[in-house]
Amino acid sequence: MRAARRFEPVRSSPRLVRRRSEERVELWTETVGDLPPVYGEGWLERDGRAYRRFEPARSKLAAGIAGGWSGPIPRLGERWLYLGAASGTTASHVADLVGPEGRVYAVERSLRPFARLYSASERWPNLLPILADARSPDGYADLVPPVVGVYADIAQPDQVAIVLRNARLLLADGRSALVMALKTASMGRAQSAMRHREGAESTLATEVDLEPSVRLDPFHRGHYLVGGRWAAGVGSLPGPVTRPPGTRRGPRRR
Repeated sequence: MRAARRFEPVRSSPRLVRRRSEERVELWTETVGDLPPVYGEGWLERDGRAYRRFEPARSKLAAGIAGGWSGPIPRLGERWLYLGAASGTTASHVADLVGPEGRVYAVERSLRPFARLYSASERWPNLLPILADARSPDGYADLVPPVVGVYADIAQPDQVAIVLRNARLLLADGRSALVMALKTASMGRAQSAMRHREGAESTLATEVDLEPSVRLDPFHRGHYLVGGRWAAGVGSLPGPVTRPPGTRRGPRRR
């Protein structure tokens, strides 16, 4: 009988594992949620635990990890802010990674994908959807406690500025994490993808201790995973953050 392929932990994360096949290395997350699959991903049970296949072709975070990303990833018990959560493909895996005691505050501004994100949140109790525009974090700051990480997947020309605006307002003190899937095609065609990546890194480096970026080809052409740890004492807002009264709340879990 053919031996079952073994799961191996990835970077000491208890909820992120890999197994090797003859063709490739597969990533899996131990799931917090319940069936059915969010985007058609494979599920299996091993030693009384349920796992979901973390597809690099469908998730830029998975593609970055598969490509050797050495920067921060969501870990057990942490709170993360997710910008551009869309229908919840990667956001649900981030919810898996932080586990039942962690939280993922998932911001999406478009109604159609938000409806699917909200549906996924019915089965992932630690995934908290917020209908809002990531350009205006003041509008949902009262819904999000200080987080230890910001993950962003935003197809906007000023995506770096949007991410920094959220990080300054909502990251907790200390060595917090900032990770973004940089979509260079959304930043204009006047420069090459490499030049856009270099410009983004130059801007981020004023406030973030950067890890080496990872190009996400062939899974996501023109994308990079960039980021690192928020530099302590650099770029933070002076004094306490004042959150405007009467800000409009996005839909919350019932």
